[in-house]
Amino acid sequence: MLGQGGHAALALMLLLLLLWRQAAPIEVPQDPKILQDLKQPPTIVKQSVKDYIVDPRDNIIIECEAKGNPVPTFSWRRNGKFFNIGKDPRVTMRKRSGTLEIGFRSGGRPEDYEGEYQCFANNEFGVALSNKILLRVSKAPLWPKEVLEPVVVTEGSPLVLLCNPPPGLPPPFTFWMNSAMTPIPQDKRVSMGLNGDLYFSNVLAKDAHTDYSCNARFLFTHTIQQKNPFTLKVQTKEPYNDTSYNATDPYGGRRVAESTPTFLSPSGSESSKMVLRDEQLLLECIAAGLPTPTIKWFKKGGDLPGRKVKFENFNKTLKIINVSEEDAGEYVCMANNQLGSIRHSIFVQVKAAPYWLDKPTNLVLAPDENGRLVCRANGNPKPNIQWLINGQPVDSSPPNLSRQVLGDTIIFRSVQMGSSAVYQCNASNQHGYLLANAFVSVLDMPPRMLGPKNQLIKVIENNRTFLDCPFFGSPLPELRWFKNGQGSGLDGGQYRAYINGTLEIKRARAEDEGTYTCVANSILGTAENQVRLEVKERTRIVRAPEHQSAIRGSTARFDCKVKSDPSLSVTVAWTKDDKPLQLGWRLRKDDESLTIPNVNEGDEGMYTCTVKSEIDQDTASARLTVLEEASLNPSVSSALPPDRPDPPMDLDLSDPAARSVRLTWIPGNDHRSPITQFLVQFEEDRWEPGRWQDLSTYPGDLNSVILQLAPFVNYQFRVIAINSVGQSQPSRPSPRYKTSGAAPDAIPRGLRGWGSKNDNMEITWEPLLDLERNGPNLHYNVWWRLKDSGEEWSNVTTVGSKHVIHNTQTYVPYEIKIQARNEFGAGPESNVATGYSGEDKPTDAPTALRVSKVESTTATIHWKPVAPNSVQGEFKEYRLYYWRESSLVPGLVVSKEKKTKGFFSTVAEPSGILSDLVPYSKYKMFMVVANSRFESPPSNTVEFTTKEGVPDAPKFFRINRRGFDTLQLEWDKPLEPNGILVGYLLKYQTVNGTRLGQPQFKNLLPNETEFTLRLPDRSTRYKFFLSARTQEGAGEVFADESPHFTNEENFTDATGLAAPGREIWNLTVVPNSNYANVSWRHNFPAGSSEFVLEYTLESNKTVKVVAVKQQPPITVADLIAGATYSLRVYSHELNSVSSESVSFKTKPAYIDQVDIATQGWFIGLMCAIALIILILLIVCFIKRSRGGKYPGGGCVTGYAKHLVRDKKDLPLDPVDQKDQDGSFDYHSDEDNKPLQGSQTSLDGNVKESDDSLVDYGEGGDGQFNEDGSFIGQYTVKKDKDETEGNESSEATSPVNAIYSLA
Repeated sequence: MLGQGGHAALALMLLLLLLWRQAAPIEVPQDPKILQDLKQPPTIVKQSVKDYIVDPRDNIIIECEAKGNPVPTFSWRRNGKFFNIGKDPRVTMRKRSGTLEIGFRSGGRPEDYEGEYQCFANNEFGVALSNKILLRVSKAPLWPKEVLEPVVVTEGSPLVLLCNPPPGLPPPFTFWMNSAMTPIPQDKRVSMGLNGDLYFSNVLAKDAHTDYSCNARFLFTHTIQQKNPFTLKVQTKEPYNDTSYNATDPYGGRRVAESTPTFLSPSGSESSKMVLRDEQLLLECIAAGLPTPTIKWFKKGGDLPGRKVKFENFNKTLKIINVSEEDAGEYVCMANNQLGSIRHSIFVQVKAAPYWLDKPTNLVLAPDENGRLVCRANGNPKPNIQWLINGQPVDSSPPNLSRQVLGDTIIFRSVQMGSSAVYQCNASNQHGYLLANAFVSVLDMPPRMLGPKNQLIKVIENNRTFLDCPFFGSPLPELRWFKNGQGSGLDGGQYRAYINGTLEIKRARAEDEGTYTCVANSILGTAENQVRLEVKERTRIVRAPEHQSAIRGSTARFDCKVKSDPSLSVTVAWTKDDKPLQLGWRLRKDDESLTIPNVNEGDEGMYTCTVKSEIDQDTASARLTVLEEASLNPSVSSALPPDRPDPPMDLDLSDPAARSVRLTWIPGNDHRSPITQFLVQFEEDRWEPGRWQDLSTYPGDLNSVILQLAPFVNYQFRVIAINSVGQSQPSRPSPRYKTSGAAPDAIPRGLRGWGSKNDNMEITWEPLLDLERNGPNLHYNVWWRLKDSGEEWSNVTTVGSKHVIHNTQTYVPYEIKIQARNEFGAGPESNVATGYSGEDKPTDAPTALRVSKVESTTATIHWKPVAPNSVQGEFKEYRLYYWRESSLVPGLVVSKEKKTKGFFSTVAEPSGILSDLVPYSKYKMFMVVANSRFESPPSNTVEFTTKEGVPDAPKFFRINRRGFDTLQLEWDKPLEPNGILVGYLLKYQTVNGTRLGQPQFKNLLPNETEFTLRLPDRSTRYKFFLSARTQEGAGEVFADESPHFTNEENFTDATGLAAPGREIWNLTVVPNSNYANVSWRHNFPAGSSEFVLEYTLESNKTVKVVAVKQQPPITVADLIAGATYSLRVYSHELNSVSSESVSFKTKPAYIDQVDIATQGWFIGLMCAIALIILILLIVCFIKRSRGGKYPGGGCVTGYAKHLVRDKKDLPLDPVDQKDQDGSFDYHSDEDNKPLQGSQTSLDGNVKESDDSLVDYGEGGDGQFNEDGSFIGQYTVKKDKDETEGNESSEATSPVNAIYSLA
């Protein structure tokens, strides 16, 4: 009985046998005639995403498209149950599609249709499934109503303002703004966390505001929910004066207790984080402390993955994109200030939803064929693989003997008709799933021809030719070619048949003409097609135009005689200087020439004759030079330029001999340049008829020479004269002269013996040239014997150029020689040469491979040699294979490409030096011994580590001028650090011509890649030397000089953009108490530049900079009332383009709240009114005492009522200006806007123009910047300058009037 091991081995053998017998799947051609009749199971081609969130205001469309033949029908399941579409009037399915449309015009709630949907596409050959589509309706819940008590905090203490936005679907985007709808400024001290909360590392007195409001923007519903604002009160130990605030002393000279760093988020000393592969990892550390701590990030056991890491939120957030498994580990954030530091460890786990390694693909098989479907996926944890057939688990389907499921593979054996189906592979783990459809289609189709019928193909003689015969059938037919309907199939020799139906004719000849038939045959039938092949003679120019000179006024003629196949029509076209030649009354063209009468200077140029047929073409060119008119004076004629000589004439043969003959000729006119040489050419009619070959050259003073000839050749000769201008035309050929035959004179060259196998030796040589044959029936005598054996020679006679000796020993020497023979006798024997029989694989491997003396770039290797007889061939070298396994620098990816180095050594204890290694790397190597053909088995594999070295130069080093007095240096880490970087060494010194200043040195940390240098003078130039450092020292230096600076007009900013012609002018400032309206003019193209407002508080020279993207006018806020400022505007991209500086002074505080009750004019007015009322009362009293009635007795009462009504018209509280649900709709109509300048701020003071969200018009989606604010559609230009209302507020404000009356 077989044991378990025997059963396993037998099963493995059976599996390998099955796989070996598996036929390749059939590839169906994309031919319409085939596809029209091809029956195939359904295939899903389009579907909605797995997690499908829809807008509740729109109709719901769930996509499902499929193809197949017959056309599939569709059905749906909802939450695992059949979804009866016909019973729901709101649900319709598109025609010839499975796409669902759910409409709500007649009522209904989108939330009622939430759930999990799956589409089924069905025809008679199978069922295909879509993914499970989870449909959810987007939600934008209201912010819960709450009353927020004022937040009271001591100056210098940390603070967290909670946002807690309502949980929307998808989650909202949060940001913080104040009541003026301007972003809360964020920096390293104040910033928003990933959860939306606003963190203060320490609170300053200037943080006291009443309008910290968290906003949540919901993308689908296009609404913004606003939380009730926080009021922040800051308690200070000493009085706070906001006019004394500056960036260098934020506490205005007050004493505030400092504190060591503590973490606001996350809490504790360690935490954990799980992230999925290919997603984005966000780690956050926000610290409290005074002074404000700085945050640094590290990864234990290695460097941060530099190419994928970004630091955001003022270094508080670490972002890694496209997370992979190697990003897992312990990340440490460190917060430190001058009082201490604190650390927090975050342990990151990287999991993975399933992803494809080998996705199953459609399989088309013929009956009785074998195939397989493979479904391989990976993930963390490893996904579970489940197979389904037509949507049902394979395990629950009826058994099928032709199908076997082996884990992630289904094997099909001898499939039969009717077993077509759609198989689904579901790979899932706790993080997600993958679903793939792959059909198995069993197809039987008789052979079909896909190409055109009875095609005619014309080819040029001696060209490589392909005859196409595309075909298809299932099972795949066998195709054979026949010529003229007879003979066996064409394959071999001149022909080569390809499996795709193409027949190659390696060199088409006239005898290859005929009708070729391709026949496709299978068990289901036969199909055939015919191709008619015609072989045509090449079109060529046999008499080409020649360079010539013509005297002005004479006639020039260019020849262009053509020879072509008589059955092909040819066209002859002429061009001059590559442009079509216009033939008119003067230029004449016939079939063999171009004639140019009455030549002038315009006719000079290069003339080209192009001859075309329908399948080929030929061209030839010649230049025409036009000369001045010749005079009858001979001296003028002699001044003509020299030309080529005329061809020699009257060739004559005499003094015939066995291997020589005398040739005599008469030279032609030399055309003013003496003939220096004669070239004699010959043509023979046996081996290469029609081809003229050079025989010999002779001095120009000879015209009769004896030609040395070869036996058994039928010669004819011609002569070409040569002078300083060039060659003449060839002379007319001489009569033919045939030499008699003789035994060969030459010995075959290149005699060599070598083995193509381990038990043979091939003896090869170069055959004699045609002119070395010396007679007919040429063959070769070959001799061989074992070297130094003393045995008799073995020999063979052959007409080829190779002879193979079989059954030899492995790599033994032989003596070989060769001799040529023909009908006239034998030629001389060659010298004895040594050849070797074939080599075999070396049997022994080098042993005891080891290394010593490992340095940073070299290592000494040692090994024990093999026995010479074990090489079994010619010893070439000991070949070392080595590769860089990894770098000891964490996170550095290296190439593991194998390299080789050979060592030729025959000593007893060989060694060698391996050089050009990369420092601080782990290497592996093994050694083999090599002969000419094979390598031995490998030796033991050795690992070794190179020492740390000095790094390469930084990857790049750039010097940018950021302003008139600032240089910004940027660089990147070396590609090969060759060790652990400990920092950078920056050396710089001033440059003045050839004189260098005192060098200065700056040691920089390894994670620093930029440095800013302030220039003492804008014209100062520096030379910089930057090198990276490891423990071994500084590496290669990257040197560069700072950009040259001459004046502002030629200044080029860091962007590389020069500023000629760009200007900023007409800067105007209209100040108010705590803000100012700024406008200017410029000639920058719209949208091409951002501007920077730089304003300086004159009292303490505090400088603030504000970057703006919108066009002027701009409002500068947070100014100090009654203070003097200077302001200028310059281009962000072109710092050199700046306006002139403007000084202005803000208005005193509360200038808009003047109590008019204290004004003289108002007191006088009131007195006059009181006097009039008194007079009216007296008159009324007198009238009443006389018994009369005053008709206007109600005037006083009416006036009092008017005053009371005015007092009731106070502005509404801003809370009342929201929608009833507390949200702002930034698609609101313009008609719903309140009047500008009428909104009361949250602290109860009246502001002259406070913006709210409803002040902004319609637009596209808002854009949000890094600190959480939003711009774009929320930013518009005020209709009127706010200053207009400010200047007239004293006279028009009803609020002031009420206050004064009160």
